[in-house]
Amino acid sequence: MKIKVSEFIVRYLERLGIDTIFGMPGAHVLPIYDALYDSTVQAVLAKHEQGAAFMAGGYAKASGKVAACIATAGPGATNLITGIANAYADKQPVLAITGEAPTYIFGKGGLQESSGEGGSIDQAALFKQITQYSKTVERTDYLPQVLIQASKALFEPNPGPVLLSIPFNVQSELIEEALLEDLTIKPEPIFNPVQESKLDHFRTLLQEASQPVIVAGYGAIRSGARDAVSAFSQLLQLPVASSLKGKGIVSEDSTLSLGSLGVTSSGNAYKFIVEKADLLIILGAGFNERTSYVWDHSLLRDRKIVQIDNDPHQLEKVFKADLAICGDIGEVINALMARLSVKREAQTRITETENNITDLKSSSEGDYTIFKSGFSLAAAFFNKLAEHFPQGIRVFDDNMIFAQNFYEVSNGTQYYPNSGISSLGHAIPAAIGAQFTAQMPSFAVLGDGGFQMCCMEIMTAVNYKQPLNVVLFNNGTMGLIRKNQHQLYQQRFINCDFINPDYSHLAQTFGINYKQITAPEDLDHLFETYDLRQAINLIDITIDKDAFPNYSSKR
Repeated sequence: MKIKVSEFIVRYLERLGIDTIFGMPGAHVLPIYDALYDSTVQAVLAKHEQGAAFMAGGYAKASGKVAACIATAGPGATNLITGIANAYADKQPVLAITGEAPTYIFGKGGLQESSGEGGSIDQAALFKQITQYSKTVERTDYLPQVLIQASKALFEPNPGPVLLSIPFNVQSELIEEALLEDLTIKPEPIFNPVQESKLDHFRTLLQEASQPVIVAGYGAIRSGARDAVSAFSQLLQLPVASSLKGKGIVSEDSTLSLGSLGVTSSGNAYKFIVEKADLLIILGAGFNERTSYVWDHSLLRDRKIVQIDNDPHQLEKVFKADLAICGDIGEVINALMARLSVKREAQTRITETENNITDLKSSSEGDYTIFKSGFSLAAAFFNKLAEHFPQGIRVFDDNMIFAQNFYEVSNGTQYYPNSGISSLGHAIPAAIGAQFTAQMPSFAVLGDGGFQMCCMEIMTAVNYKQPLNVVLFNNGTMGLIRKNQHQLYQQRFINCDFINPDYSHLAQTFGINYKQITAPEDLDHLFETYDLRQAINLIDITIDKDAFPNYSSKR
């Protein structure tokens, strides 16, 4: 039996396990929307295509599954680009479907034509560098093979976004339904077994080290190695520092946690590594600009390095390792632990490690903080958040510097800093998208500049009854820009300050709750009386625009 391509595509979505698709309809994708009408896939109407792409990314992060978004040709597709770029940077499996003008008018200047012919924009080319796979489907005869390639990109160990651009007339053409059964939807990830010699080398390096330190990144979380890393740390009493994106891989209230490593962090992890460590075990951390303190050689000098990552492109990208292992992080760590003599290799380290970390945290109190004054309300908010929700919440954070320093993340909390391409306007739609996987108390944290880029998506939460707490840090300025102009440009402030709307009235028009925080007692009232689990709340926290963190961005 033959079915329309539009129905074939929707059936493909169902086979991928997709239950929600975020987007906005337009004339060139209406055949697919019509097929969604009878589908188990819920179509969620966003307020802007960029928001739809961010929602899909948030869904993918929270669920670990393939997510989807859809937009019409031309401006609908181009509005997706920032969100798809964000998913590419975070290696999220997001399938983006876009429409296209009918093939028979390619090159003639049809409405919103984006074929690249006749001087029109080349829609698929715009996505080429921010997707793992992209294709304009101009014929039905190779559609099954296209979908097989799309599936490979979405399900590989290091996935990424996929773009399928489908011309309007092709969507209505017929294709054999039975071809769906021939699609390889979930190819098995392939990892070569770790060589015994490498495990032996790893064990030797551990035995020879007096103070090994784990540096864990988002790659360890994304690969599902959280439990293995925690068990490894506990087994050998190894201190754990994390990248910002790896924050919470072990509970940060643990005696073995050094907190977050990075130029915008307190400095405890940096100091411990520089003063104590003789072996760094880098697990799924890219050692990027932020984590490495702009590639400060003091972190790596005169110490051995083991790096484990399932992405071969990350291995030794910016430093030379004494041992580099490409493989599943959890499998490698578990295989190593099975080979260790715990009593001999850990017992002598237990008391010394705990004492070292305790001494570090007590002696450096106030010395390494990047916030000398002016941020007490931000600190108090995150302290209250950790106190009232010790686990079981979800936080999407665009204003990452506060949480990095003030928020102790437990390994029962899903914490997602927006450090991929760090696009403003991300937190609210991403948090909304995540709620469609499973509802849980959720917080979208951002500044007032970013808020005004995406606040319309709050109505998406209202429309679909998705609980959300929007935490807005309000200082009437683009904080990072103003800080840089203060530090590097002799306070020649330009295009950083602005006038905010009355957020209480804005919340009222949205039909959501509002709470302004100007003093510590306001936080007490917020956490004691507001429904932060099932309601939609706008939490407006006042901060001083002339209070600056004391780290330097150097540009």
